[in-house]
Amino acid sequence: MIKNTEQKNCIAYLTGEYPRASDTFIQREVTALRNLGATILTCSIRRTGSEHHVGAEQQKEASNTFCVLESIRNPFKLIWVHTKIAIANPRRWFSAIKLALQTRPPGLRNLIYQLFYFAEAGVLAEHLRTNSVTHLHNHFGNSSCSVAMLSSEISGIPFSYTMHGPAIFFEPKHWRIDAKIARAQFVSCISHYCRSQGMLFAEPQFWPNMRIVHCGVELSRYGKVKSNSKNKHLLFVGRLAPIKGVLLLLDAFTTLLETHPDTILTLVGDGPSRSELEAKVKLLGLQNKVIFTGYKSQNEVAALLSTTDIFVLPSFAEGVPVVLMEAMASSVPVIAPHVAGVPELVEDGKSGLLVSPGDTRMLVSSLHELLNNPELQVKMGEAGRKKVEAEFDITKEAAWLLKLLNNNAPKDQLRPDS
Repeated sequence: MIKNTEQKNCIAYLTGEYPRASDTFIQREVTALRNLGATILTCSIRRTGSEHHVGAEQQKEASNTFCVLESIRNPFKLIWVHTKIAIANPRRWFSAIKLALQTRPPGLRNLIYQLFYFAEAGVLAEHLRTNSVTHLHNHFGNSSCSVAMLSSEISGIPFSYTMHGPAIFFEPKHWRIDAKIARAQFVSCISHYCRSQGMLFAEPQFWPNMRIVHCGVELSRYGKVKSNSKNKHLLFVGRLAPIKGVLLLLDAFTTLLETHPDTILTLVGDGPSRSELEAKVKLLGLQNKVIFTGYKSQNEVAALLSTTDIFVLPSFAEGVPVVLMEAMASSVPVIAPHVAGVPELVEDGKSGLLVSPGDTRMLVSSLHELLNNPELQVKMGEAGRKKVEAEFDITKEAAWLLKLLNNNAPKDQLRPDS
């Protein structure tokens, strides 16, 4: 294991909801930082439901996470916290109000939301002060990042954030990513594509502060010997929402069964589209061919990958999906959309096949190509494992991130190997 030689600081981690079954990469990053010797205090704006606490690891994280909204249910406590802050440092308190007003989107509704973010930021700032936090790091660039930026202004504690995409790039002006990039100590971009999108809205003077930090996987958790199975297993893991393109996958799978009737498709995850997808499976008469499992823990997903022949992700928009890293670490060939940062992970024709998003015929053709060529499956699986080992090992990425969090990284270094 890489040993941490960084100065001991207390780092707070914030996001909108933590822990969440669909965002296990944040939990994995927190664990890796702690394994390197960092002190990490987890915070969440909202409390996640019990359906997200899959397995003992997430249950423990949930019980140890500070929830901002839970702490301000009592309005008297909220008033007391802000009064205390305003008296102790009126300049910072009024400066934060000014920043909140300057960075709000137009409209009365958005003004009200921005004032809520300011209220939350004060409570978070007090929690950080009480726990001697020296740095605040946020995941995603939307509302929780607004709270992080305002909390930093109130407390004087520097903040940074991980920029993912693609959703944040649909509304960059609404979420004022220009102001967040300018005020952050650094911005952790999950891919070169993500960084380039941020550069579109940031002033050139802040580009050097935008570094590349990959999400990663625990390599030891994946790549176990595959179980022998009589059927051809396809696997999807993700949130069951329209953006993931699962309806398209069901259409492709129906066509695929005409030539590969012994194929099984397993859908891991949950979300707003689940009832619609289950209804379509029933309408198509595929109840014995399509399996819905709901959310699964990291270990359960790893076990499913050990019996999987092909991993399929038919999304319309993505950042750099961690589920693809998990599949590749398991030596499973992948089929993924040619969007955003995905080509930085999946090398088309080498570790998997990239398809045009929304193209059902191309998806079917790619599935045929792999199912008809077991040797190609093995070759791509091996290449995928090597790619993840080289560039998406969470221990290596966490060590690089810790240098940035402790402000010890070379100013001109974009990646740890650059």
